[in-house]
Amino acid sequence: MRPVKIKQHYHFVGIGGIGMGALAALLLQKGCRVTGSDIRENQIVLNLQGQGAEIHIGHDPRHVGTADFVVFSSAIKKDNPELAEAKRRAIPILQRAQLLAGLMQGHTGITVAGAHGKTTTTSMISSLLTEAGLHPTTAIGGIINGTSSNARLGAGEYFVAEVDESDGSFLYFSPRYSVITNIDFEHVDYFHNWDNILEAYRRFIHQTERAGVVIACGDDPRLSSLLKECRSAVHTYGLASHNKTMAENCRFDQWSSSFDCLMDGKYWGKVELIVPGRHNIVNALACITLGVHLSIPPEMIRRSLAKYRGVQRRFQIKENIDDIWVVDDYAHHPTEIKATLAAARLMNRKRVIAVFQPHRYSRVQYLMQEMAESLTNSDHVIVTDIYAASEPPVKGVTAERLKEHIQKLTANPVVYLKKEDITGYVLNIVRPGDLVMMLGAGDITHIADALGLALRESRKPQTERDTVSQEKTHPIIL
Repeated sequence: MRPVKIKQHYHFVGIGGIGMGALAALLLQKGCRVTGSDIRENQIVLNLQGQGAEIHIGHDPRHVGTADFVVFSSAIKKDNPELAEAKRRAIPILQRAQLLAGLMQGHTGITVAGAHGKTTTTSMISSLLTEAGLHPTTAIGGIINGTSSNARLGAGEYFVAEVDESDGSFLYFSPRYSVITNIDFEHVDYFHNWDNILEAYRRFIHQTERAGVVIACGDDPRLSSLLKECRSAVHTYGLASHNKTMAENCRFDQWSSSFDCLMDGKYWGKVELIVPGRHNIVNALACITLGVHLSIPPEMIRRSLAKYRGVQRRFQIKENIDDIWVVDDYAHHPTEIKATLAAARLMNRKRVIAVFQPHRYSRVQYLMQEMAESLTNSDHVIVTDIYAASEPPVKGVTAERLKEHIQKLTANPVVYLKKEDITGYVLNIVRPGDLVMMLGAGDITHIADALGLALRESRKPQTERDTVSQEKTHPIIL
């Protein structure tokens, strides 16, 4: 694909998605005209409008206007009226990843792929390169805490991007540096089986520039086997001792952790983090490895990681009141749920209450037993209805059935609730010392917000609650 030219008009169908919003923001920063549409308003839409994008709520052929290109993601149905209008008028249509690959041309590409940990690893790398004064261009699948954007147009040579394997579109890229976090049985609606997943990653590894480096987690046996065919240099990282970059003496203290990093068997330095969990140590090892290949001084790498504050919806604390914590996390695959609940256990709370919104019927269909097992590392489980993400229902695949599978594996309480009943239920059972862990890639984050507000409301004096409730247009129902 040709490099993107300044002052062209791009129309985004589904502009409110996290990945689409990043590309729209980059184009606005480049001086392009950006229009778009989405089915509802969200913070991404509002932010883009504040930057100059013209955005419509709802889809209509007239929204395409004078666009030179129409951009869509895999979340958009093929019969979308705006896509149909673009086809009718022979306006070039770009998949989101095609546009991202086009924007990366002319830069030294750094891509981060993998089933889990992509967003955190990409944001760690972005923060490091920014700290090092390399002025990278970045496109991340999440918003770094303390910022309001997941995209930045930099003046430097490096372009750091999170790339998506879910629809095979990461195969549009041929980066200088490929960071691969892991491979898992995921996105089965697209890949269908392990053979197709492994073949896609094999091709992705092969597309790394010959003079480049594949930086991969050597703890993953399937990924390690693919590295044997790699034509580029390979640098593995992980917790196992056979990795070129590894961690030992891992120490955890609620929200912080530290470890000793070894490079080729030699002590590299002590690293301190303020994001929790063993999985974030592994993510940090990927960042360290890339930093070494870019000749960033070790003390600068350690300083950047010590300041890294994480990404929204990745173990993000939403409320802490009366020693009750509400934490929101994007985890929706069994591997992610296990890692997140393990991190929650490191908080040394009295109880961990897991509130889980399954994501996609196809994922629950193929991974129901694994999901059930992953949720047992909690003291109380609440399951709500499956977030469809545009998928049609599958007969027999329900949240109630998942609840039954979990109940067979634990003696702890397991309940199924409608979304609107979760806040009231949690308020009745929660007590000081609890950590309420909201899990899912759908809209459960709104329940986390509502629960935090309800907890604060329930702890105000009665006279103050009466005053506040009269002022609110939409009072919280407890």
